[in-house]
Amino acid sequence: MCGKYRFSTYPGEKGDAVRSQIMKNSSQDKEKSNISFQRIEDISLKRIKGPKKAFHNLSSENLVKEALRRREGFLSKSGALVAYSGKRCGRSPKDRFIVLESSTQKQIDWNEINRPISPHIFENLWEKVALHVNSKERFTSEMHIGESEDHYLPLKITTETAWHSLFSRNMFINPKTYNPLKYAEWEIMHASNYVCDPKIDGTNSEAVVIINFASKKVLLAGMSYAGEIKKAMFSVQNFLLPEKEVMPMHCAANMAEDGSTALFFGLSGTGKTTLSADPNRFLIGDDEHAWTTGKVFNMEGGCYAKTINLSEENEPLIWKAIKPGAILENVKMDMSHGQPIFSDTSITENGRCSYPLTHIEKREEKNYGQEPRHIIFLTCDTSGVLPPVSILDEHAAAYHFISGYTAKVGSTETGGDDNSVSQVFSACFGAPFMPRSPNEYAALLIDRIKKFGSQVYLVNTGWTGGPLGVGKRFPIPVTRAIITAILNNKLENTQTKNLNILNLNIPLSIDGVDSNLLEPEKCWTSPIKYKQAARALASLFIENMSNFVVTEEIAKSGPQCR
Repeated sequence: MCGKYRFSTYPGEKGDAVRSQIMKNSSQDKEKSNISFQRIEDISLKRIKGPKKAFHNLSSENLVKEALRRREGFLSKSGALVAYSGKRCGRSPKDRFIVLESSTQKQIDWNEINRPISPHIFENLWEKVALHVNSKERFTSEMHIGESEDHYLPLKITTETAWHSLFSRNMFINPKTYNPLKYAEWEIMHASNYVCDPKIDGTNSEAVVIINFASKKVLLAGMSYAGEIKKAMFSVQNFLLPEKEVMPMHCAANMAEDGSTALFFGLSGTGKTTLSADPNRFLIGDDEHAWTTGKVFNMEGGCYAKTINLSEENEPLIWKAIKPGAILENVKMDMSHGQPIFSDTSITENGRCSYPLTHIEKREEKNYGQEPRHIIFLTCDTSGVLPPVSILDEHAAAYHFISGYTAKVGSTETGGDDNSVSQVFSACFGAPFMPRSPNEYAALLIDRIKKFGSQVYLVNTGWTGGPLGVGKRFPIPVTRAIITAILNNKLENTQTKNLNILNLNIPLSIDGVDSNLLEPEKCWTSPIKYKQAARALASLFIENMSNFVVTEEIAKSGPQCR
């Protein structure tokens, strides 16, 4: 297998086998749920003390005070709240499920990412977790998902911890008026200290994330890693928005003084947050957006930046955002001075900082922008084969969007090796959060690109001159110079060359960039080894693309084993 993610979007025996296994698993879930219902009847409500105090829509300042009172964390020297999520320092994909029910069953691309669970298991577990949460102090907030009058989701979130409530307040949108159009409300129940019993509750482990589209509910039990909260609601919008012909996107966005908008697609570790936080442009958001006619709007109201090797020199906007109201999650601290040690990854390489957009001085206050003039696919190539920048036409854009090729740098998921770096294909640059078929999202993207005339680029922030361990990674200043050239329209009519194995068109010169860096073969000591590595990478692309049904024009726009 050349990529981590396989999809059941292709026809034939493979797809039938996947769907058959899903239905088999669903039947097993129903059997487990019968045990659960018998057990919940034995719970004596007399043993559960009456409801504790419920805090509603607390300010960030008061949530910090509550977190400190409850000893959920402590303050750094800069005033940020420091918190730790225990053994889970990343997302738990094997513990994420979607309820299998009739209203959405046919639209969801069931696979090893979108895993089904029965309504009975969900309903039973929701009831048990609600009893658990209501027996404790709890925190509720009313937020919006999506900076759009037509496409927002109202959300009520209840947590049993103050710092997770603060995270939600940082990451989601705090509206002036909650749910003015009275859309159907979604609800999150978050119980980080609840312990699931797989034998009784029908879960995979002691923790679970379950999305139920029929009841508009999300259950997170035993999940202290805060990123699960935002990604769950992103997944919800990723399913709902395409029905309205709105394109949901795992991307960052920023805007120039003249209103020209740019999108930055990429998985964690490719530079999406770093490169979009540009002191010369207005930040819209760093992770989750949607594209509709005339507008790109932010799904969120904050940022969730990786902190590994964070420096004021390379990432000044993020550095300055770490102040009161922000959360440092799973970051190693110098306890004697209250200072974060961003170079120390002994806890995890997936250290994070959550902060509201108000912490960014140069931001787009409306939280949305125009349709994108520039679209940048960020990839981190560990083979050292891909050029630092390529210019893509609409068919090549579709090919590389569906491929979603990059490297998984460090661990953003539990069960992985924090120090591992591996090649991965993640369709749409966000497969873990896309409930529908990748082809649906690709069709929406290409339709938007054609109608608006966006320019698309593939930018490699990974290695050159050889693979990981031999070559070196592109310095951030080099990548920034390339991004600046793109955003200043310097590559639109420049002279190009086609790399025949990779089938990529590359510019031959960029101001401020060594021209030798633009042609990857020139950076290798052995042209023969470069061609061998290029053919090997092309083979991975071709094998991965065989999982999808695409047009001949799109298939021919990708790498070719010549």
